[in-house]
Amino acid sequence: MMTNYGQELLRFSVSLLYNGNAYYIERVAKLEDALADVPKQLHLEMMGDGEIDVDWALVFREVLMQRSAETQLITSARSSLKNGSVLVWLLGDRRLIRDDAKVFFRRANLTEDADIGPEKVWSECDMQYVDSYSEADPEEASHAQVLHYINEFLPVRELAGRIIDVRTLRQFGLVGNEKLDHFLATTLGPSPTCDEEAAKIEKPASDKIIVSQPAQE
Repeated sequence: MMTNYGQELLRFSVSLLYNGNAYYIERVAKLEDALADVPKQLHLEMMGDGEIDVDWALVFREVLMQRSAETQLITSARSSLKNGSVLVWLLGDRRLIRDDAKVFFRRANLTEDADIGPEKVWSECDMQYVDSYSEADPEEASHAQVLHYINEFLPVRELAGRIIDVRTLRQFGLVGNEKLDHFLATTLGPSPTCDEEAAKIEKPASDKIIVSQPAQE
């Protein structure tokens, strides 16, 4: 259904959880359904004290990269972001983040014997799982892949292992100016309360909202 503004807005929440496999299976399926409707804007809101596992971050990336060119993605972080969560947030065409939130991603630890120094955060030749007895860790290979994609937005070699604040993100042009942030935050509505967020997880509600225009006098 189109609004009077000539656009459809979908709000989609993703909680940042540790060990949230069952939850992320459900959210990925719902996200695919939401994007299949080809909304004009999709507002993906991220909040929680955990993080999206790197393998799930790669799944979210695959789904979001396959969206229609007609769909604008707005990512909004109500909490600080770590590792895989950083990648998902960076995928937005427009990004919002809480003023005092922080961003952090660690270096990949591919193998005990891997030649990883300050100048080397990942190496594609090392991203191979040799056998079940090797020291190689598939999860670390996924983390290295996440770093590879983050590097498209931020210099990973310089920033991995450092806490990044919003001011630094602005310097890299990853978040808009204050007027734009205020406009989007006002348009998209206030942040849900903790009780509302818990209710969403226990009993998911519709992800679709309609923005209507005030009647002309």
